[in-house]
Amino acid sequence: MSSLPSGWSSKQSKSHEGKTYYINNLTGETTWDMPTEAAQGSSEQVQVLHILKKHSGSRRPASWRCDNITQSKETSIQQIAAFRDDLIATANSGGAQAMYDKFQKIAFDESDCGSHERGGDLGLFGRGQMQKPFEDASFALNVGEISELVDTDSGIHIILRIR
Repeated sequence: MSSLPSGWSSKQSKSHEGKTYYINNLTGETTWDMPTEAAQGSSEQVQVLHILKKHSGSRRPASWRCDNITQSKETSIQQIAAFRDDLIATANSGGAQAMYDKFQKIAFDESDCGSHERGGDLGLFGRGQMQKPFEDASFALNVGEISELVDTDSGIHIILRIR
């Protein structure tokens, strides 16, 4: 096998026995096709907390909280908007640390994402690893800034960039 272009690595698939896939080391994106050119992209990464409310139209309307989510998208929007308003009020009255602590508590108690166990922390990620609207919102934020409502196939989110 010939060597890979700069910025790429390969791994053997566990789900497709005998098949190799390739990883762009700059973005984390994967492909089945052997790359022919150096990897493109940014190694920039962000870390965010998020709160997700799923709805009946979400791509997987189930979570740790409920096996079959039936609430409307409008209800999810109202819930996330209320959380955001509460967090902004907390930041205004108690400062950034108070908002951060409250964000984690709300995420732990209310988020429909498995990251709720970590206070909504998704860890570090780069471009190409999240749904595009979520990625765009995360990278547009400054550290310590909270997003407007973000609508993805998963549901409605608010995001707090922490790194």
